[in-house]
Amino acid sequence: MINPRTLAAFAHDLAACALVWFAAFALRFNLEIPAQFEGVALESLPWVVLADGAVFWLFGLYRGLWRYASLPDLKRILLAVAVGAVTVAALLFMLTIAVPRSVLILHPLLLLLVMGGSRFAYRAWKEQRLIAPADAAREPVFVIGGGEAAVTLLKDLERSPQWRVRGVFDDDPAKQGRQIQGIAVLGPLSALPERTAAFGVTLAIIAMPEATHGVRRRVVEACRAAGLRVMTVPSFDDLVSGRVTVSQIRHVELDDLLGRDPVSLDAAGLKDWLAGRRVLVTGAGGSIGSELCRQLARFNPAGLVLFEANEYALYTLEQEFQKRFPEVPLVCAIGDVRDAARVNAVLAAEKPAVVFHAAAYKHVPLMENANAWQAVENNVGGTRTVARAAIAHSVEKFVLVSTDKAVNPVNVMGATKRLAELVCQAVQPESGTQFVSVRFGNVLGSTGSVIPKFREQIAAGGPVTVTHPEITRYFMSIPEAAQLVLQAGLMGRGGQIFVLDMGEPVKIVDLARDLIRLSGFGENEIKITFSGLRPGEKLYEEPLAADENLLATPHPKLYVARAKTEDAHWFADLEAWLDGPAPATAADVRAGLARRMPEYRPQ
Repeated sequence: MINPRTLAAFAHDLAACALVWFAAFALRFNLEIPAQFEGVALESLPWVVLADGAVFWLFGLYRGLWRYASLPDLKRILLAVAVGAVTVAALLFMLTIAVPRSVLILHPLLLLLVMGGSRFAYRAWKEQRLIAPADAAREPVFVIGGGEAAVTLLKDLERSPQWRVRGVFDDDPAKQGRQIQGIAVLGPLSALPERTAAFGVTLAIIAMPEATHGVRRRVVEACRAAGLRVMTVPSFDDLVSGRVTVSQIRHVELDDLLGRDPVSLDAAGLKDWLAGRRVLVTGAGGSIGSELCRQLARFNPAGLVLFEANEYALYTLEQEFQKRFPEVPLVCAIGDVRDAARVNAVLAAEKPAVVFHAAAYKHVPLMENANAWQAVENNVGGTRTVARAAIAHSVEKFVLVSTDKAVNPVNVMGATKRLAELVCQAVQPESGTQFVSVRFGNVLGSTGSVIPKFREQIAAGGPVTVTHPEITRYFMSIPEAAQLVLQAGLMGRGGQIFVLDMGEPVKIVDLARDLIRLSGFGENEIKITFSGLRPGEKLYEEPLAADENLLATPHPKLYVARAKTEDAHWFADLEAWLDGPAPATAADVRAGLARRMPEYRPQ
């Protein structure tokens, strides 16, 4: 059954065809059609309407919706009208109906104008462009950026009942003084303070999804200096993924300022490596483990095995994957990496080709005293257990997620992760499994990160507590860290420790100030206090130990650390310690770590 709207549109075009046919005759004869030509117009009319109507229907002019009329629709109408004009001329010639040639030219031109104009007028009316929302009810805003994203955003904001755009700012001199979608480009960023006062605007929307984070930070600072609140369109990665659209404006987040440029992945190599293979991720419910699973799902693995001790975290991830990646076969295995029987049973049943070992205790102060031996058992013993099981079940590649705290460690957590790296290097010679370790620093928003803590403190009215005014850390986003772990896993050939390029270190106090400003407060409203370094915490993290150096790789953000290894006697001693009785105190644990790792210097 034909849709009534389709019939209405078809009837409109037939009526337009008839009216325009008489209009062409009227124009030909200066609005006074001679009597003999009135007869010609009436005689030829049914054939003109029939021919044009058939052509319009065959060209599919009625499959689209007028509300979304666009340039492709106009091109289709142009082609249909042109073919219709040729068809009408040929038909009238065969019927020997003498029609003035100028009418045959005027008719398609007028028909194109009426058919195209009516569609775009209807779209403008539906989008409230003919009758815009009342300006008094809409908040005035500036748009920063004059690229394609800004054009799309301006189209969306034109019919917004919430905002009206007063001007665009772009540093490109070629755009200044011009208009985009009817909105004036008022000048470069430096003109913001003057224009803000003149226009009474309090909000700016950044429409620069492709901009580097350094540029984004400069724009945010310029807006803040002009007294503007700041929002942004989604990032380029989010837009490309299809998860969001330009019109989904959001507040500027810390990731926008502290993140880095997008990671370039060897997508073809990763697909060759992972597609059709089963992959197991330990610690799958954690911040890094769960993001690894999401990234892995993009490469069509034959199955993902999610190994996790936390029941709720595993359930949450399972529910997410059922919605987002229903095509990926999923196995949810609850278990502890220290439980050799359970680890071996899962690997025997699922037969993964690749294992990503992300399970770890990583909260520095918690692991420093009362839980020191649990950190050793989990981070070192758990790695040994999974590594042994990987060898026993012929896993092709084992990737350990390590940390920069393993470099010249001063805390138990860092020391245990360094021992985990050494375990992977120690078991490498005895197996066909390739063991690869990947070191990186803090990730924004991960479990145990300072970011959630700062947000809670700001929401409570402050103060925001920072341990020391000079404490610095390296930061990257969770997706970037996960992507580079995958890339390192692809490149690794066994026994290597990869180090991620973490960029420039960030002072935690500066991070706290950024978060306070992004939350809409000033430092006079939310105070920053210093609480002193926590147990096991040091001022600076280091990417390399004193006896290590970096070797470049083909990937610009990945390096290989030339780290020292230990002999078989050392490994046998470590295993005896792990399998022996638990040390009585945290001091005994630290002493045991120091005996097996001279670079460990407990605070």
